[in-house]
Amino acid sequence: MRVGKSNANAFAYMPLDVGVQKGIFNKHGLDVEIVNFGRAPMLDMALTGGTVDIGLTSGVELALIEKGLPVKGVAAILGAPVELTFSVVPDSPIKTVADLKGKSVAVSQIASMTGWVVAQLSQQQGWGPEGIKRATIGPPDGYWAALMTKQIDAASVDISSALQAERLGRGRILITDGDVVKSFVANLVFATNTLMEKNPRVIRSFLTAWFETVGFMRADKAATIAIAKEVQHVDADIAAGTYDIVMKEVSNDGRFSNTALDELRQTFIDLHVLDNPPDMKTLVTEKYLPPVAGKSAP
Repeated sequence: MRVGKSNANAFAYMPLDVGVQKGIFNKHGLDVEIVNFGRAPMLDMALTGGTVDIGLTSGVELALIEKGLPVKGVAAILGAPVELTFSVVPDSPIKTVADLKGKSVAVSQIASMTGWVVAQLSQQQGWGPEGIKRATIGPPDGYWAALMTKQIDAASVDISSALQAERLGRGRILITDGDVVKSFVANLVFATNTLMEKNPRVIRSFLTAWFETVGFMRADKAATIAIAKEVQHVDADIAAGTYDIVMKEVSNDGRFSNTALDELRQTFIDLHVLDNPPDMKTLVTEKYLPPVAGKSAP
């Protein structure tokens, strides 16, 4: 089976790489090919075209099901968006959140999780949704160049890249998105409608292997970091720092919090992706998840 990642470097998706390298997916009868995409829209096209079976992406992408994306969310991966940061260059005059008023922050897309968090932070500061400007400047790899040349004032980047930039003297973390948003579905697993209809057993096997891998990662930090540093192209201690921050939010069972889904539903309206809030229960399902100890399967 082919599994796509919307962001190749996201630590939240590391169970896929760890599970493949440690033979956990193989143990459950799955030969997994990992396909890395530069951005969520590219993964969405692959899911629509049937070139990948399962996708790992942002919770905000659930809104696209209402617009015809032929998938359903089958497992929550990460709650609060602790893996994303607001970062600036080391000598930036921006020292606190208050200094962001009227400044520009690079995001992947205006109507994306990163774009929404910027608007949320602006709202929390009492500046309205446009009190901080959102800018889309090429792929995330180009953010540091844009920061250095003063094209933007700050950027929303993953914490591993931000920590590595601090190590190299290129950046400084101002705040993490998890400090802004406490309850959310930052990342989740999509399965295509075709796979759900024709081979639901594969989805169950995939999720069983996924959460077995999460358990392995919690039990063996050293082995996880050894893989993560190669996948993310960062130093081992940077991968360890990311592990300490992100693993606390990684779901052990994939269940969807009603509170988090309500927050996500409002996000669709705030981003003007949908005109009306959807019934979130039609966008996700828990029936493919492995049973939790002491409870029957959904």
